[in-house]
Amino acid sequence: MLKRLLIAAAIFGLAPLSSTAPAWAHGPSRQKVVESIEINAPADKVWAVIGNFQDGSWIPAVAKTEGKGGNDVGATRTLTLKSGGTVEEQLDKYDAAEHSFGYEITKVDVKVLPINDYSSHVTVTANGDKSTVEWKGAFYRGYMLNDPPPELSDEVAFKAIKDLYTSTLAALKKKIEGGS
Repeated sequence: MLKRLLIAAAIFGLAPLSSTAPAWAHGPSRQKVVESIEINAPADKVWAVIGNFQDGSWIPAVAKTEGKGGNDVGATRTLTLKSGGTVEEQLDKYDAAEHSFGYEITKVDVKVLPINDYSSHVTVTANGDKSTVEWKGAFYRGYMLNDPPPELSDEVAFKAIKDLYTSTLAALKKKIEGGS
């Protein structure tokens, strides 16, 4: 097969196929962010703040949460952000005994959050009288074709999610430890 391609290239005057040929462009790569924080409070106390899928008030960027289905798999919620945008999400996994839930974004404008095909998992792990909250997500950049505009690149998508996770976890720690 390679021999036929080389012969065809020679006949039609095409540049030979080699490792020095320019690389072919490719679409976006799946990005992953994992952030965690230790909170000086028992896991049950932390879970009481974040464990209700219908309540996104622990996320500082969220102004309002509306949803249906409670904490049942398939439940939905719409987060109205303080910036005015909305994010629609669906609960994929929920385990109160293990203090964990998984969800995906089903609809978001890339101007609000520059990502596509986002799924996430939040877990609270007990560590004596302390706990660790881990938030991990996987997603693609906001522009799914080759050569994204700068505001929809892999780097911008990664930074947006990393900043969301770190700022939210820091605010959660302050809220629980500070009692506010």
